[in-house]
Amino acid sequence: MQTTINSSKQAMELEDQYGAHNYHPLPVVLAKGEGVYVWDVEGKRYYDFLSAYSAVNQGHCNPRIVNALKEQAETLTLTSRAFYNDVLGAYEKYVTEYFHFDKVLPMNTGAEAVETAIKVCRKWAYEKRGVPENEAKIIVCQNNFHGRTTTVISFSNDEVARKNFGPYTPGFIKIPYDDIEALEKVLKEEKNVVGLLVEPIQGEAGVYTPANDFVRRAKEACHRHNALFIADEVQTGIARTGSLLAVCGDCSCENKCERQPTYTKPDILILGKALSGGVYPVSAVLADNEVMEVIQPGQHGSTFGGNPLGCKVAMAALDVVQDEKLMVNARKLGKLFRERMQELVEKSDLVKLVRGKGLLNAVVINDSEDSSTAWDLCVALKENGLLAKPTHGNIIRFAPPLVMTEEQLHECCDIIEKTINEFKK
Repeated sequence: MQTTINSSKQAMELEDQYGAHNYHPLPVVLAKGEGVYVWDVEGKRYYDFLSAYSAVNQGHCNPRIVNALKEQAETLTLTSRAFYNDVLGAYEKYVTEYFHFDKVLPMNTGAEAVETAIKVCRKWAYEKRGVPENEAKIIVCQNNFHGRTTTVISFSNDEVARKNFGPYTPGFIKIPYDDIEALEKVLKEEKNVVGLLVEPIQGEAGVYTPANDFVRRAKEACHRHNALFIADEVQTGIARTGSLLAVCGDCSCENKCERQPTYTKPDILILGKALSGGVYPVSAVLADNEVMEVIQPGQHGSTFGGNPLGCKVAMAALDVVQDEKLMVNARKLGKLFRERMQELVEKSDLVKLVRGKGLLNAVVINDSEDSSTAWDLCVALKENGLLAKPTHGNIIRFAPPLVMTEEQLHECCDIIEKTINEFKK
């Protein structure tokens, strides 16, 4: 028998009683979303400044994406890959041309896509580069966040995610983020290093933005040593940082990226989250033929990967990004947001730094990482009608849907400023 939810308190109590306690949500129960807004069970409206960790770049319940879902759901939802379907091929052509790759391997979640990229990289190393089987090593960066699967936590330095989940998967070497010298050292001194897996901006680590030339120099270093450059753009991709991809750098392209001079094309590109606009789980791994052709029938797959429902949704979601010029809006509003927050940094002792790119930004709170100040501020922001979430203790990430207007952004900055000014530790 289904339970009717009548209050936020009831919903939270049910989750606490019947759900595994693997998350610590902000105390708000959402029941509706539209564009940049969400509403709780009691009908209070909030600005969403998390965007489901950048999954709803196109706005909550974007009508074009939802209509694509409805139309396909009434026709055919799932066949598995045991058969062809009449949507997958069209999607594969669409998405590979959109991002300028030869091939795509469709999956469902970001973590699945990361695992897929690791498998592809290793298989390429053994079959194309001639590395002895089971000896391939992949470089990763400290403070990375690529998911929470067993393989991924094996190279995480987040002890909350790691502790008591071992034994861990070998084959990874950690270096400091944004450190080309450390990368070069490992590539020169370690045998059988076959790839670098990296986030162009470390979102979960607190929106840590590297040097402007880090991505380009990292790829060049990899190629000098015959290793693959693997970009995890699950959170940073699909216009979030003001470019189609964060690896585009300071791209001036106002539509799809057309291989601008600043575009550092990865050897393997990992996408998820906003690839579906938050309407349905869709992820993808893209590579050119020389890399992707190592995958043969039976060697990797997913029952739901490449399903017609997800494919239709993803095409609609990417159409919205292009047609509504969300890259341009993210660049413009991101600059305004950082300017407003920098004014606040200069006036308030409570905030000490703002950083980010496009509409992926963070404010660093002037307190220790083990303090509750950032969490308490987010609770206060909630009371004032804006939802955000802390990361790494004393950092608040601000990432609204990219469909936000300039007027709405200034209203949100006013809420943040008011909350900071009134806050008492």
